Amino acid sequence: MNSFDWLSHMSIPVVDKFDVVEIKFKGGRKDYFRNVDHLQLTTGDPVVVDVPNGHHIGYVSLQGELVRLQMQKRKIKNDDDILRIYRVANPKDLEKWEEAKNREVPTLYRTKQIIDEVGLKMKLSDVEYQADNSKATFYYSADDRVDFRELIKILASEFKIRVEMRQISLRQEAGRLGGIGVCGRELCCATWIHDFKSVSTSAARYQNLSLNPSKLSGQCGRLKCCLNYELDTYMAALEDIPNVEKPLQTEAGTAKLQKTDIFRKLMWFSYNNENNWHSIDCDRVKEIIELNEKGEKPFSLEMDSIIEGELDKSKSNFDLEQLDKKFSTRNKKKKRRKSKAKAQSNTGTKTSREKTATSGAAPSKERPPRKNRKSPNKDNKKDQTNPRNKANGDSPENKSRRRPKGGKRRFPPKNKGNRGNQNKGRTNE
Repeated sequence: MNSFDWLSHMSIPVVDKFDVVEIKFKGGRKDYFRNVDHLQLTTGDPVVVDVPNGHHIGYVSLQGELVRLQMQKRKIKNDDDILRIYRVANPKDLEKWEEAKNREVPTLYRTKQIIDEVGLKMKLSDVEYQADNSKATFYYSADDRVDFRELIKILASEFKIRVEMRQISLRQEAGRLGGIGVCGRELCCATWIHDFKSVSTSAARYQNLSLNPSKLSGQCGRLKCCLNYELDTYMAALEDIPNVEKPLQTEAGTAKLQKTDIFRKLMWFSYNNENNWHSIDCDRVKEIIELNEKGEKPFSLEMDSIIEGELDKSKSNFDLEQLDKKFSTRNKKKKRRKSKAKAQSNTGTKTSREKTATSGAAPSKERPPRKNRKSPNKDNKKDQTNPRNKANGDSPENKSRRRPKGGKRRFPPKNKGNRGNQNKGRTNE
């Protein structure tokens, strides 16, 4: 029922129990009625209540001391103007009420057609029939005042019912229609908001939100009511953040404000509109602003002078030097261990060779070194002759294999796949 009785588990005297009950009707509308007969009611019970010129049916949404607080919040006086609760609704009352509710949708569509025929500039949003089927309330929204006297006559003659026209705002219209918001919950205007406060774009500016109307507006087309929820928290957090009206002056260059994190109290600046942003605390920003007012410039956003930066560098280098010493000692130990292991392996191989020598096994033949085919002196190429040529001499076969002076080949190029056929051809020739 979108209402939580947080006093229900507390023991309150029954005699002093508040006798006014909150009743909820269609579209989230709530009203207050007095329980004169002291009926035993629970949340969600359908009850028949007294309304002007008839009776209506609603559901119990809240009772007890919380109703007193709600009446004080809405500034409703506890006097004789509060109407009474007749009884808990019986099955016959509920059947009659269902018949009345079944007439609402056809009446809505037919009324829209009549409005178009008459030519009135108004938007009909909802129709609510009374439980006794004697009265219908038409809810509409319009930008200007509408003369609907002729419309009432047409509706009363066609539907044969008493007609009441009630103008509502766009926020109330969204609350009556209901829906799901971007947060995934039911709309606040349809559940618990009754007093709609004005929402301005300054609330979005204080919260560093982009002024995009498609994102800031709700289903009603107005700014979202939830923009006012966290505004007080943001206003309290903004008190500790300095107001930077102009760029900060430093020896490294002018620093312009790019972004502010309100809750972490950090501010990002960039030198000369560069892409690199530097984050500093709000206290540091206040110090730089005071120095600029005195006509002084710090060395950079992080430090006031170069000496501070050198000290920081020396500290950082000291840590790096310690790490280098630490890892260098480890590497030396590892190298010593590796050298000892190599020495042991060499002694083991020597002993194995000695054993083979003593046992009388044939020594392994060592391959002779390869001769270098390329001559060291390029000038003596002509004098050097191939030993194969010496052995073979200038045989007629070798002469036939040589290329003629024209540079053409007598034989086709060698085919690796048919080596045997080529050799046969050579022998025949």
